[in-house]
Amino acid sequence: MRTKNLLVIVLFFCLGLTFSQTPDKEVRLTLDKEISDSLHSKNKHSYSIELDSAQFVHGFINQKTVDVAVKILNPKGETAAQYDGPGRGNEYFYFETKSAGKYTVQVNPFEESQGRYSINLTKVEPLAKEPGKRISQYMTPYSRKDVPGAAVLVLKDDKILFQEAYGMANLTYQIPFEVSTPTNIGSTSKQFTAFAIQLLADRGKISLDDDIRKYFPEIPDFGNTVTIRHLLTHTSGYREFLNTLGMTGRSLNSPMENEMIFKILKNQPELQNEPGAEWNYNNTGYVLAAALVAKVTEVPFPEWMQKNVFQPLGMKNTIVRANQNEVVPGRSQGYNMDEDGKYQEVEDLGGAMGAGGIYTTLEDLAKWVRNFRDPKVGNAKIFKEMTTPFVLKNGDTTNYGLGLFIEEKNGMKVIHHGGADVAHRSMLMYYPDINAAVITQSNNANFDGNSVEKIGKLYFPEYYKEKENGKRQDTAKGSTAEFDYDVEKFDALTGRYELEVAPGFVLTFKRDEDRIYTQGTGQPEIDIKAVSDSVFHLQGVNAKVTFHLKENGSADSLTLHQNGNHIAKRITWDPDVAALKEFTGKFYSPEIETVYNVDVIDENLVVTTYQVTDKVKLSPTDKDSFGGEFPLAEVKFLRDDNGNIKGFDASNGRSRGIRFEKMKDLE
Repeated sequence: MRTKNLLVIVLFFCLGLTFSQTPDKEVRLTLDKEISDSLHSKNKHSYSIELDSAQFVHGFINQKTVDVAVKILNPKGETAAQYDGPGRGNEYFYFETKSAGKYTVQVNPFEESQGRYSINLTKVEPLAKEPGKRISQYMTPYSRKDVPGAAVLVLKDDKILFQEAYGMANLTYQIPFEVSTPTNIGSTSKQFTAFAIQLLADRGKISLDDDIRKYFPEIPDFGNTVTIRHLLTHTSGYREFLNTLGMTGRSLNSPMENEMIFKILKNQPELQNEPGAEWNYNNTGYVLAAALVAKVTEVPFPEWMQKNVFQPLGMKNTIVRANQNEVVPGRSQGYNMDEDGKYQEVEDLGGAMGAGGIYTTLEDLAKWVRNFRDPKVGNAKIFKEMTTPFVLKNGDTTNYGLGLFIEEKNGMKVIHHGGADVAHRSMLMYYPDINAAVITQSNNANFDGNSVEKIGKLYFPEYYKEKENGKRQDTAKGSTAEFDYDVEKFDALTGRYELEVAPGFVLTFKRDEDRIYTQGTGQPEIDIKAVSDSVFHLQGVNAKVTFHLKENGSADSLTLHQNGNHIAKRITWDPDVAALKEFTGKFYSPEIETVYNVDVIDENLVVTTYQVTDKVKLSPTDKDSFGGEFPLAEVKFLRDDNGNIKGFDASNGRSRGIRFEKMKDLE
């Protein structure tokens, strides 16, 4: 969510006396004993725990008036885990010990945050050997009666190996989360929409290669044919409606009808990419796909799905929620945290039907998974096409089929899709080579999305052996532990580097005495360790960077090795306050009917709108270009023939190049 760095003044209350802790002093953490402290920016607090091997540890930090990030260090001083969730309330942490010794819980302030917090160690116990009991340890943060909950199911050869629910489905009425609780699965719904389209194609009603304008002629003709297949493979070139509306300042969980989607497309001046030439995750295409089902069948999408998919599969507790006002009996209420660290109820995304919007249960999803291997609805051909990676026009293969991601682990295929509505979280992971699956659901916006892989590793270790062996080989070589690096050399590499694949996303590299670390835009600080003079591992993350060294030891670019290889170029443009004032003014976008105010505040270029009070700070990236957080990841200013600022193009990943024109000053 953000990033941190810190100072610590721990307050102990013993026999009426208060002792102040110096910033660099380490405090011993004791089970069930709360420690309160004040945290200041530019410092960090450390708490030590002496632990045996094979133990499970859980605790939390109550972020009373400060936003913190938590880092767990093992006895070797290596990062074992990192946590950076809500800005207020409880920041939970848990970890397993692989060896005996001193473990450190490091508390860091997020960015320049400072204020009061308390830390609590709530559980130290032997690491459960039985997989089901281990899962319950993982679910500790969601197991209380005052916390939104979660549910887990493990399936193998049509047999349910594990199924359990934790915490609460509704905090207001104190209703526990059950395995039968219908829950919003967000984008996990996309596979159902793709399946519906495939059924219609199989029945001869449509072709996946039909022009979408055959059914919706009101969509502009952009000069390239956008097919139904392009919608389902995220290659259409259409604007992402959620990201576009985010730029207007509109709340994404406000009610919305499909007419707004069509308005966004009508206002779009051109496609963002040639159809089929670029993969860019896109909810707009799936909303259109659901609308297409209704148009072709002349039956509302929720009703059609009930009659043609859910009922035939016996999914009795599954519905497509058509709007936010529809009653879903027994459903889980979604929760996130407000600025005071208290749970608050939140509405689902508006207008998400087709891209999301399905409420279902663990057992109903198990029935859906069984249909993959033994189709009662559809056929093997449909599932094969859904799980065949789409090939772009340049010959590159994506890791996405039709409504499903396709990846490999240890040479075996993994089919999956996750979902994240405003507060609900979901993941369905299917292992086709062994006919097994792991499913997680939660109504807690801070649910750990990595849980599904941790659970999969417990039950299906054959999928994860290669990864583990790789780690052992790295350790055996001593690649990260034995290389003797002169940290002063890193001074030539410090600075900001912008990813070419994600303009506006900047990796900042810094040195603080012997500590070297990096921080991505809007992300926590991550310590790095030298493997050589040019290669550095990101601690606690499956990633590394390679600096492209010049003869003098500096670098103008680097490669980030994480889910591929991504080039990032050093940012050298650093305008002063006087130069920043050239970019100020009011700017209007006819496409999204929105006005932005750009001002210099506290020596930074800042964007505000009339719709929201949050400010977006813009940081220089390249000449006349700036990066920021959502909804303005990239802002590129434009000049007229005389060199004066005339406007800018705003982008945020899924929606790109939205033009803002500079407004004339009022006399």
